[in-house]
Formats: sequence, structure tokens, C-alpha cells
Amino acid sequence: MINILFTSAGRRIELIQQFVKAKKSKGISGKIVCGDMSKLAPALYFADKAYTLPAVKDSKYIEKLLDICKEENISLIIPTIDTELEVLSKNIKKFNSIGSDVLISSLETVRITQDKMETFKFFKSIGIKTPKSYGNGMEYKGEFPCFIKPISGSSSINAFKAKNKKELEFFKYYIGDYIIQDLIIGEEYTIDVFCNFDGEPIYITPRIRISTRSGEVNKTKIHKDSILIDQVLRIIKALKPKGPLTVQAIRSEKDDEYYFIEINARFGGGSPLSM
Repeated sequence: MINILFTSAGRRIELIQQFVKAKKSKGISGKIVCGDMSKLAPALYFADKAYTLPAVKDSKYIEKLLDICKEENISLIIPTIDTELEVLSKNIKKFNSIGSDVLISSLETVRITQDKMETFKFFKSIGIKTPKSYGNGMEYKGEFPCFIKPISGSSSINAFKAKNKKELEFFKYYIGDYIIQDLIIGEEYTIDVFCNFDGEPIYITPRIRISTRSGEVNKTKIHKDSILIDQVLRIIKALKPKGPLTVQAIRSEKDDEYYFIEINARFGGGSPLSM
């Protein structure tokens, strides 16, 4: 029996449905359990059992998850949002001690993916093309327009194109803890990755981002590209992720090269299509 707990399930209905479908098709017994802060989170209504969770920053968050794992005999916890990754990665041993595992990368990998300046340095260290990036206190020496966003943000919240120095200064003040990047114009790609517990890829699926809503894709198309896949393999080899990874890249109109901009150590919004 395999019982799975999805945390911060929110609107991840398609993701939950994929696991329900896989469970049935493979004849696996067990429950799909979902938890969220909101009792009205849509995904909760597609689970075998649902729980209301405290906020991730709440001191009782881990304690509540441990209680659910004991109550439901949870085999595997699957986090779905960026803000819970570090706290869960720090507490893996607590879950292991009661017979539960967490589908999450190492703390080092999580920190690289959550700090966009660290992500930039990582790409540079393995020879992957990425936009030049400037953090707090660094003078921006690129051209305008440029791109500015929170250094640890997600879902495109407070991410802006600055047309000139005046706009850039305003956004710097507005965002606070920011990263500035050269603006790459071109077709945007999401690459869905899923790795086993040894960091070896089970699938790598590139998708063209046709349209998005609040930073999550709502129209997309599978695009198999061996060049893109080979570069993602280099990223996987260096990061050794566990479970899901979502990589963002742009194919520049200027030189037709792929520039990698972000990594998220979780399932992306469009990952059910890759599945």
C-alpha cells in the first residue's frame, strides 16, 4: 500500500488526477491525501482524504504534517509550492523516522533554485548560457530595457520590464531584494524533469510556453529538441535532483541560442501534460 500526501495542493487538480490515474492503471492500493491552508482549495475535493494545514511559516506546520503522516500511514509527501521546499528539506529525517519520505531535492539544491543569483552562478559554473545578472548593491551595466524581479520570488509576482534607468530605480525600491537581468527576447520554454531517488532522469519534456496566467502556463505545446534536452542533462548531472524539477529557458531571437533563467525544484503548473 502506498499512501501519498500532497501539501499546499491548491488548484493542482490535474496533478492529483494524474496520480489517481496512475494508481488505478498500475493496480496500486493506497490513498491520495491532500492538504492546504484553505478548506475551499479545489484540489482537496479530488483527494481520498483532505486536511486543513497551518501556514508554512507556522511553528506547528511540521508537527501537523507529522501527525497526518502517522494517522494516514503516509509513504511519500509531495510538496507543490516554493515556500515549503526549504522547511521540508530541513526536516526530512523527522519524516524518515516515522516511515515517511519526502519527494524533494537536497537542501543545497533547493537553495540554489530558490535564490536567483545562486541559480545564475550555478548556470555559469557549468557553462550554460544565462542572462547577465546583477544583485542588490551591484551597478547594472547592461542595456535597456532590462528585467527585474525578486531574488527569491515565484509565479512572476513583482517581475517587471524596466524601460529606462528611472523605471529601474523605482522597481528596485518597490521590490527591495531584487535581481536585475539582461532582457532576452524570444520564445519561452519550460522543461519538465522527473528524477528517481538517485538523481537519474525518468523523463525530460520541453514545452513551448504559449500563454501564461499568474506565472503558470495555461497554453503549452510539447517541443522535443535534442539540443535543449542535452543542456538540461548537464544541469541534472550537476544538481542531482530528487523528484520533480522545472527549468525555464528562452531561445534568443538575436543568436538563436538557449538562455536558461530559472529552476524550480517542484512540479510546474503544466507538468501533467508531460506526464
